[in-house]
Amino acid sequence: MFVDSHAHLEMSEFDRDRDDVVRRATEGGIDYIVTVGTTTRECRKAVAIARAHPSVYAAVGIHPHDTQGIDATTYVLLKKLAREEKVVAYGEIGLDFFRNLSSPEIQTRCFEEQLAIAADLGLPVIIHDRDAHRQTVAILKNWQGSTGGVIHCFSGDAAMAVSCLEMGFYISIAGPVTFAKSDRLWEVVRQVPLNRLLIETDAPYLTPQPHRGKRNEPAYVALTAKKVAEIKGLSVPEVGWATTDNAINLFGLPRKSA
Repeated sequence: MFVDSHAHLEMSEFDRDRDDVVRRATEGGIDYIVTVGTTTRECRKAVAIARAHPSVYAAVGIHPHDTQGIDATTYVLLKKLAREEKVVAYGEIGLDFFRNLSSPEIQTRCFEEQLAIAADLGLPVIIHDRDAHRQTVAILKNWQGSTGGVIHCFSGDAAMAVSCLEMGFYISIAGPVTFAKSDRLWEVVRQVPLNRLLIETDAPYLTPQPHRGKRNEPAYVALTAKKVAEIKGLSVPEVGWATTDNAINLFGLPRKSA
């Protein structure tokens, strides 16, 4: 019924019980998990995890925090990893002007470089945008890629969502939609058509209510689906099937027979 379209199973928070985490997700009705690399080390690990688990697929790319470490070998490795059978997207890439762990100039240059690589590879992109809404939209409007993608853990307003939809992007909703006083995100959920929404955990981060404060994991994506259903006046199965279909279409995941 569900796809967790963005998790980080490769991170050390899951080293102790990763197999159990995947098992709980499967038992909870999560058909697929996309585990998203953010550094070269974690991209390698994400691909290995995807190989080991039938329900897990991978994405590879360098997170804006880590773009200052990109060198001549980085893109060679990423292109090689991206051709692995279970790699379904390029990301997570983008801009993060909240923490600025890499300078805005380096982030911007590397974002544009990685968008070009994704276009050459024919892969959809997974976009990180934090406190860089205007700049992110401007760069995406200039991108020559035709593969589309998703704005993960969407944090903009409804007007930004419309701009992204017009460019062919999906909007992904994460655990913060379950938080109190998330009015702006609730309005985004109301405005975005169901056939353009994805759901995600961003595990181990952004744990939804009622588990907030604990480690997030893919099984909890059902809680995000429940809140989206409540906001849109739909049933949880309606949201589950629709967002699953969207993820399958975007990432080219296998369709399971009914």
